[in-house]
Amino acid sequence: MNERQLDKNAARRLAIIRHAREVTGNVALTCRYYGISRRVFYVWYRRYEAEGPAGLRDRSTRPAHCPHETPAEVVEKIIYLRQNYHFGPAKISMYLKRYHDIEISNYGVWRILKRLDLNRLPASQRYKRHDRKWKRYEKPLPGHAVQVDVKAAPLRGAAGPASAPPLSLRRPARRTPGHTRADTAIPGLISESVDAVLRSCRSSDRTARL
Repeated sequence: MNERQLDKNAARRLAIIRHAREVTGNVALTCRYYGISRRVFYVWYRRYEAEGPAGLRDRSTRPAHCPHETPAEVVEKIIYLRQNYHFGPAKISMYLKRYHDIEISNYGVWRILKRLDLNRLPASQRYKRHDRKWKRYEKPLPGHAVQVDVKAAPLRGAAGPASAPPLSLRRPARRTPGHTRADTAIPGLISESVDAVLRSCRSSDRTARL
């Protein structure tokens, strides 16, 4: 591996090691010149002696063991539920707790799905939301509306479908505001009282003539 194939940081570290070997011959002076500590220099130097120039590349700072890391078996169950049943993070967390006695938060499931690029389902597997305000000319969704056809049955004792309904089922007449049943009865009472007065007058005239 030549220097051109190394990244920028690895090339700089190789230059520092060569400067200590070929130019100064003193590690302390080289570290003071480049502004690094002797401990860092010897870390790079040991990696260079063991692996060559490839050992000077940047390495991951991830720890070798993490006590809070989700076990691989749980990750496999999450992947299986996501790919086969298309469950979301909340439902996967509920399923694992109920049926496998595994407690993991919704956010923990989402982070695993995000890391594996499974947080978003393909377009063919996504749930399609329907608009609740569907128009009349559109086909209604099942359960949104129920239509009931009611057929009028003939009344008992009626001559036929054209017979008039009984008085108890007739629609009451429309009255104007302030109009009561007493108003319709007053003219009849007045006419009866007038007739009685006229009869009494006629009978008194007959007695006077006699």
